Amino acid sequence: MKVSNPFRRLGRSALLGLAEAMAAGRIDAPITRATLASHVPEEHIDALCGALADMVSDGMAVRHIARALHLLVEERDASQRMADRVQLVWSPPELDEVDARDTSVVVQELFRRAQQAVLISTFALDEKKRAEALFGELAGRMDDEPELVVRVCANVHRPHLDETPAAVLVREFAARMREHVWPGKRLPEVFYDPRSLETEGHKRAVLHAKTVVIDRRWTLLTSANFTEAAHERNIEAGVVIEDRKLGERVARQFERFVEAGILRRLAL
Repeated sequence: MKVSNPFRRLGRSALLGLAEAMAAGRIDAPITRATLASHVPEEHIDALCGALADMVSDGMAVRHIARALHLLVEERDASQRMADRVQLVWSPPELDEVDARDTSVVVQELFRRAQQAVLISTFALDEKKRAEALFGELAGRMDDEPELVVRVCANVHRPHLDETPAAVLVREFAARMREHVWPGKRLPEVFYDPRSLETEGHKRAVLHAKTVVIDRRWTLLTSANFTEAAHERNIEAGVVIEDRKLGERVARQFERFVEAGILRRLAL
């Protein structure tokens, strides 16, 4: 029984009107073309007549069909709510051809929404004035709002063929975070993957995930690092999703990395 296409092609308001007319007894069996004419657009009447006739002949009462149509409306509403919570994010803005949100604008907007917690994961970080542009407003809020917790997970880079002791590279990175990256007085919690400092190439791994999670509610998943180039010039793509279950899962994954020692806290 092929009933999905005729109903899925029907607009939400017409679908709901049809369901309510059936539930109220204004449409009853036998369902005819004339019966449907005042409830659905002309171009859908023939297909709907056939589908509804099949349902009645299969033993469904009109009131049962009405309930099924109400469920279809609820499913469509839920899907639309989810679609509204997912936004495409793109860089650079001048190359946008699909009406996506700008990465740099979205990131700052997310930072402003934060009330409790900000999680940032990035492979690369800018310094000095460029870092000020990226983190200045958030750092100012951290200084003013002691309850706001910011965690940064970042990669500590070992140059190719470099054999500097890992402890030295970690100290240098910590100094860089304090002096050149974070523009506020109160420093965020910073974590790194110790495997990125392995001298043997087959053991080395990097923290390459780029994401922002705000209050475990809004999640940005993106190809963009926290650099001016990534936010303003590079071609970068991502999505920002408002979903508490997703935010909780992403944040919890990073917490588990810390608990398992995969990520280690940096002493600032």
